[in-house]
Amino acid sequence: MSKLRFFWNEVRPRGGWKYPAIIICGAFVGLFVYTFFASRAYSYLSNDPATCVNCHIMGPYYATWMHSSHGRNTTCNDCHVPQDNKIKGYYFKATDGLRHSVIFTVRGESQAIQAIEASSQVIMDNCIRCHTQLNTEFVNTGRMGYREMKDTDGKACWDCHRDVPHTRSRSLSSTPNARVPMPASNVPDWLLDMVKNAEMKK
Repeated sequence: MSKLRFFWNEVRPRGGWKYPAIIICGAFVGLFVYTFFASRAYSYLSNDPATCVNCHIMGPYYATWMHSSHGRNTTCNDCHVPQDNKIKGYYFKATDGLRHSVIFTVRGESQAIQAIEASSQVIMDNCIRCHTQLNTEFVNTGRMGYREMKDTDGKACWDCHRDVPHTRSRSLSSTPNARVPMPASNVPDWLLDMVKNAEMKK
């Protein structure tokens, strides 16, 4: 306790900085709370696939998954998040989600999104996990993981199964008429009405 008190005595604002420091800290806390709710960050703790379309860019991926065979039996997390450990799974979701949010915010995404190395390993490991019996008893595939496949210059599951669960054309314009549960706008109703009225007057 004495170490905490010593630290606080060292960093606490003194003199005329006391009230500006409180205002600045309050502004940062308020901005964090607003961003947390505006971005629906709490929804990423669930397994609901509709969470993925919080970002509009994920619409084609949601639509192609929903109309695939995987859409009946799996969620996005079943394939894209490690399943061997809960802590590892949430850590992966947090780091991968942070990377996605930065890329999407600065509009750094490509027209057709490709999985990075870490995501590819998770996806292939989950393919093998779900299809273990098929890949080990009926045919002689799936006996090696992603790392072994890379070391031996082998093939990943999606090198052959290119349309599972997303179709080959996964660009932003590949599913223009897909019905996707996009989230409601964060813009207040009064502002939407003001914009609508201004457009009608033109």
